Amino acid sequence: MRLHRIDRRQVLPTTIEEAWSFFSDPRNLSVITPPDMHFEVVSDIPARVHAGLLIEYRVEPFPGWRTHWVTEITQVSAPRLFVDEQRFGPYRFWHHQHHFREVPGGVEVRDLVHYSLPGGPLGALVNARGVAPRLGAIFDFRERVLEQRFSPPTRAGGGVREDD
Repeated sequence: MRLHRIDRRQVLPTTIEEAWSFFSDPRNLSVITPPDMHFEVVSDIPARVHAGLLIEYRVEPFPGWRTHWVTEITQVSAPRLFVDEQRFGPYRFWHHQHHFREVPGGVEVRDLVHYSLPGGPLGALVNARGVAPRLGAIFDFRERVLEQRFSPPTRAGGGVREDD
């Protein structure tokens, strides 16, 4: 089994409490998932993750291929870390760590994913030509959404204008 790795980091201009509040709410998964994936949570979910939580999704990772996915939240250490692992789905192995730490300028959000595909050499080819680029695009989308979500609002105009 060959493990592939994704290691993404992003600094958000926010507090660790606000970052944790957003990321630990599984209802926000649809916000940070590209719309063309038709992501849908099909299980009842609470407002906060907890160890042992099972989440069922339907998702379309590639056009025309809709699949069922079940993940379990296996570890939670608020507000610093939670881990989700695939229990059923398209991967042979999926382990996704979500790390949060305070840094100058805000909070570093780190996603560390280890995954493997079925199929041996064919799986490696499918990863190189399809899965790895698609996962990169998903994390790129997520980065843009988070940047918009957590960036301070810009002020229009150029200041206060006084009437004569």
